[in-house]
Amino acid sequence: MSGLRERKKQATREALMTAALRLAHERGLERVRVEDIAAEVGVSPRTFNNYFSSKYEAITARHTDRIRRSVAVLRARPPEEPLWEALAEAMVEPWAQAGTDVAPAPELLASMRMLADEPALQAESLQVMFAGNGELAAAVAERTGTDAARDLYPHLVSVTAGSAVQTAVAHWLRSDPPVPLLPLLRDALSALAAGLPDPSL
Repeated sequence: MSGLRERKKQATREALMTAALRLAHERGLERVRVEDIAAEVGVSPRTFNNYFSSKYEAITARHTDRIRRSVAVLRARPPEEPLWEALAEAMVEPWAQAGTDVAPAPELLASMRMLADEPALQAESLQVMFAGNGELAAAVAERTGTDAARDLYPHLVSVTAGSAVQTAVAHWLRSDPPVPLLPLLRDALSALAAGLPDPSL
C-alpha cells in the first residue's frame, strides 16, 4: 500500500512539473500562477504547496532530479571503471533519457532561451546546483576513498563536472541552427576528463 501511495505522489509531482514548464512556455513565466498549474493537474493549490514552494521550484525541479539520478548512476557504475569514465556516463544518463539526441524545434529552443534568461529561475537553479554539488561530491568521495568533509578533491570534481554540463546546455541554447544536446554533453565531459587540452596545439 505504501508503494502505491509513493507512486501516486511521484506521479502528481511529475504532472505538476510538466504542467508548470508547459504553461511557462505557452504563456510566459510571469503569466503563470500556482493556481493555474494546480488546475492543469486537477489538484488544489494547497496540494501544489505540499510538493513545491513556488512555480520556480516546480520548473527547476527536473534539475534536482537529474542530479540525484546522476548520483545514483555513479554509485551503481562498476567500481573498477575509471572515475572520469564513470562520472561522464553518470552525468549524461539523465539527459539521454529525455530525447536530447535530436535537435529541438526552433520555436521550442527559443522559448527555452527566454525561460533560461529569467532572473528568478536563474536564482532557483543556482540553489539547486549548490545542493546538488554536495550530493555528487559525496558519491565521488565514496568512489575515490576521499573524505567529502575534509578533502578538496571530491568537491572540485563535482563542481567542475556540473559546470561542464551547464556550459554544454548554455552552448546548446545559443545554437543556431539547433543541434542535439547529447553530443555536446559528451564533448564537454570528455574535454574535462582530458584536462582541457589547448585546442590550438
